[in-house]
Amino acid sequence: MRSIDKYFKITESGSTPVTEIIAGLTTFLTMSYIIFVNPSIMKDAGIPYSGALAATVLVCAVSSVLMGVCANLPYGVAPGMGINAFFTYTLVLSKGVDYKTALGAVFISGIIFIILTLLGIRENIVKAIPLSLRNAVAAGIGIFIAFIGLQKAGMIKGSAVTLVTIARPDASVILFLCGLLFTSILVLKKKKIALLAGIIFTTVLGMIFKGVEIPSSIVTMPDFKSVFFKLDIRGVFAVSMIAPVFTFLFTDMFDSISTFMGVAQVAELIDEEGQPKNVSRALFVDALSTTISGLFGTSSGTTYIESAAGVEEGGRTGLTAVVIGLLFLPFLFFGNLAAIIPSYATAPALILVGAYMITAASNIDFRDFEEGIPAFLSIILIPLTYSITQGIIWGFISYTLLKVACGKYKALHPMMYVIFVFSVLALVYG
Repeated sequence: MRSIDKYFKITESGSTPVTEIIAGLTTFLTMSYIIFVNPSIMKDAGIPYSGALAATVLVCAVSSVLMGVCANLPYGVAPGMGINAFFTYTLVLSKGVDYKTALGAVFISGIIFIILTLLGIRENIVKAIPLSLRNAVAAGIGIFIAFIGLQKAGMIKGSAVTLVTIARPDASVILFLCGLLFTSILVLKKKKIALLAGIIFTTVLGMIFKGVEIPSSIVTMPDFKSVFFKLDIRGVFAVSMIAPVFTFLFTDMFDSISTFMGVAQVAELIDEEGQPKNVSRALFVDALSTTISGLFGTSSGTTYIESAAGVEEGGRTGLTAVVIGLLFLPFLFFGNLAAIIPSYATAPALILVGAYMITAASNIDFRDFEEGIPAFLSIILIPLTYSITQGIIWGFISYTLLKVACGKYKALHPMMYVIFVFSVLALVYG
């Protein structure tokens, strides 16, 4: 145990092994939905469900463990929501690209990520982002997480008139509200296991009053044949694939950077210069995750916003990420069991994590409109567009244009102009 403490610098980080384990379990529970959600989306692209399930679990496990061991950071990594939708519904179904070629595009974008990371370009991008936008992204992600939580709970639904509206309370909503109240009380009492206890409490409550559907087959053998290493790299080298590769590249890059940056900001995992800790190693792991995603048979892996749940639970080191990764491995054989934890049980944790992350907005001087307007656009567009990337893109564009319009173009980091150009290209070709 001492060697583990020393390797991960647990005591030095003000944490304990028990806290790190609980934090890892909490993050795993909040992001475990990806085990069955991602394969269902990949299946629509023509990828066999069993193969996509095995690929998803392995990407989550390997990438999260690498994040812990190599970067010593408490972040879970998994195939990203949003980018998987682009993979299936835009690239494969709308544009008619074969899923094997799409997997090749994921792999190539991962290789480019690795090169950009090794050259220090991705790290320079992080350093170029002004503090106001960093805090804005953290706050915007907080609202986004809470929005997802409310959806998972069934408390809000779509509306043809107002886009979203309050839903009629049903058993799931009532159980969610009970869980939210219970978890909030634990948070107010400063209990370390508040979020995890809330998830367990709400799940048990649901079993008592609503019942739970037990899968017909609990044990399933992992499918390593149908999609592993079945990507088509040659098909990527076509003019028609330039835009898709660029979209994978840009979307995954800024999803991971903004999530990593936002969670690091509220968790105070920053160095003496105010930069996220171990940023180059973390970005390398993220790039590696995208690369193996294409090899294993799923869309790009990225750092998960649900990592904030474990951070709020006290996770501060890579042991949290290692626990997250190891908890995914059994689901190579028990993937169907992930569905037992209902979405309304994880929703309270997401709501409270959102409340935690929105506090970053208090560090923004909204009276300074040069900083306030871009920050506001980032905060509001992340949840409204259902895209972290869109929020940060518009933040970059508006920040750069306002600074230039005010004659302060010399105050901008040179990399911000590069980011501006790529942000505009992303809007045009995304």
